[in-house]
Amino acid sequence: MAAARGPRPRPGVLDIAPYVPGTSTLPGARPVVKLSSNETPFGPSPGAIEAYHSAAATLSRYPDGSARLLREAIGALHGLDPDRIVCGAGSDELLNLLACAYLGPGDEAIYSAHGFLFYKIAILARGAKPVAAPETDLTSDVDAILACVSPKTRLVFIANPNNPTGTYLTFDEVRRLREGLPPDVLLVLDAAYAEYVRKNDYESGIELVTESANTVMTRTFSKLYGLASLRIGWAYCPPSIADALNRIRGPFNVSGPAIAAGVAALKDQAWAQVAIDHNELWRGGLTESFTGLGLGVTPSAANFLLLHFHKGNGRSAPEADKFLHGRRIILRRVEKYGLPDALRMTIGTEDENRAAVEALTAFMGTGSTGRG
Repeated sequence: MAAARGPRPRPGVLDIAPYVPGTSTLPGARPVVKLSSNETPFGPSPGAIEAYHSAAATLSRYPDGSARLLREAIGALHGLDPDRIVCGAGSDELLNLLACAYLGPGDEAIYSAHGFLFYKIAILARGAKPVAAPETDLTSDVDAILACVSPKTRLVFIANPNNPTGTYLTFDEVRRLREGLPPDVLLVLDAAYAEYVRKNDYESGIELVTESANTVMTRTFSKLYGLASLRIGWAYCPPSIADALNRIRGPFNVSGPAIAAGVAALKDQAWAQVAIDHNELWRGGLTESFTGLGLGVTPSAANFLLLHFHKGNGRSAPEADKFLHGRRIILRRVEKYGLPDALRMTIGTEDENRAAVEALTAFMGTGSTGRG
């Protein structure tokens, strides 16, 4: 008797390539230097850890379904109306909810050619068509994005700064993009790395959201605040979009411990500033070191660097990755982003950064020790 056939996903779902995160472990028991996921090298604030542990006493209770305390803490820090903030299980959930609310079969959504891989997944999951706009110098190109707009376009995703390139659009360019899009096209500004940017011509998107009805900014606690495992994200939205997201999100989509830890993390801005200052110091120092080794380094505004390797003479990115694994160092392969000749390196602790410079110095066959 033939086996019964179970239910099948709707057409197109099984054609979606699943998101594959960066490598986290290597065979063997020795510790690794993990610089593959853009995590803060300092971990969460001690206050956030204490708040998380304290929340264990109420694990039998449902959390506040609106994450009110967290929204109010975010609003107080950034000067925002908490009613226009929607919290989620990481900014990934919010990006997915935006696609769910505003995309359907026959629609199109645009993202930059080397943008975050999840955008394409969220678009395809709604039966819509993903459109990758060409970039210029690994940077989102406003004119190229606008050239991709069609009557079917409903949504544009822009990571600013972009992952995995680290490049960014100036506030004037983001505003030009918004003004060039039709009013019924939603612009989503994914500002996961905004806290690390130290550029006078950058703005995370708060101003545009405040003054328009068709722009959303998403943020995360996974990077600077070191709460990646708790999955906390937030979106600042026009009231109508916040209303739409609140209608379709899960009823308790942010856990009680996550809310408690997030509130405490926001209160400890001194801890966050240490990570920002460390990143600013090492971003420049590592760029200089790797450039001195003959590697290409894309100028980054975030907490990682995109390193470009030679294709021949045993100095390719895959060969570098293998060599680094031999030294128990993990960087991020980025072939899936259309960058087969590059590796992405998170800026880690001083010891981790120096270990990476030393290993790549040996790989490139130079006598330099690099500097930070």
